[in-house]
Amino acid sequence: MNANSPEATPRPEQAAPGTAAAPGRIVLLTTSHRVAPGLLSWPAWQALHAADQVLCADGTHPQLPYLREAGITVDEASPAAQELVDACAGGRTVVVVATGEGEPALTDGLARLAGTGRVDMPELELLPASYDLPGARLLDLVQVMDRIRAECPWSSRQTHKGLAKYGIEEAYELVEAIEEGDRDELREELGDVLLQVVFHARIAEEDLEAPFSIDDVAGGIVAKLIHRHPHVFGDETATTPEEVKEHWLRTKAVEKRRTSVTEGIPLGQPGLALAAKLASRARTANLDIPLPPVEGIGYDLLALAVRAESEGVDPEAALRAAARAYRDAIRETEGGDRA
Repeated sequence: MNANSPEATPRPEQAAPGTAAAPGRIVLLTTSHRVAPGLLSWPAWQALHAADQVLCADGTHPQLPYLREAGITVDEASPAAQELVDACAGGRTVVVVATGEGEPALTDGLARLAGTGRVDMPELELLPASYDLPGARLLDLVQVMDRIRAECPWSSRQTHKGLAKYGIEEAYELVEAIEEGDRDELREELGDVLLQVVFHARIAEEDLEAPFSIDDVAGGIVAKLIHRHPHVFGDETATTPEEVKEHWLRTKAVEKRRTSVTEGIPLGQPGLALAAKLASRARTANLDIPLPPVEGIGYDLLALAVRAESEGVDPEAALRAAARAYRDAIRETEGGDRA
């Protein structure tokens, strides 16, 4: 049956002689494609079962098989605003199962009718049958990445090693956005870092020997966070940041079974950060390690990094702040010379 044929268009019931036709009710039922079809709210099921007619413009809507399985008759139709208003005459209730676009043409048409003041409008209700939970847009990101990996000539050829440099670049751009205090940039750079995680996880799915997915990545970090926060998810107690750090280090030591506090420190990170990390590990382990008695710029920088760490200062961040001040001084001098 054609969706716009006369047979598919809902028809109003005749009002009893001598009585005014009640305007009825229109329910626009919205669902989220990020929630499994059929998982609808109780008010949505109540509205569907009580409706005089249920309409949907999309005959392939993922909810329709579940509605029909529940005994609900759904007519494939896309009536105009006036037709829908007429279908509600006599106090009838019509539920419209919205498509992914949300039926903007229909809602705009109803708004225009209401704005004329000449139409006895039905009661209009927007009823979310399912809605996104926090983090639901991550599902969109995974789906987009799947398609890009399959169809993009560049993305389909990337490897973990080939992408490694971009991960480093994006991390530095994120740090810069944090230090600059630019909220818009921060949001964008967080997205770029997240893309690297999703991209690598998508590539990992194709590994023939040891594949894993983004769900495995997320599951692993969830398990780690729960295990390392016994004061939140277990019976331990922690009232200060220092106690939290003790819990973290203790559980981490059991997990990793390391023989040295230096294990797990990436030597490829910037020198000041590396020196500060080594000093932090030594201090946390209560190791009194004297600095090498050697002269030279490198050892002077090492001493400064150790001192900064002991004072709670990130030497990398401190040096970048100083470098930015130096950059501004250079630009100011250049501007003065040009003047």
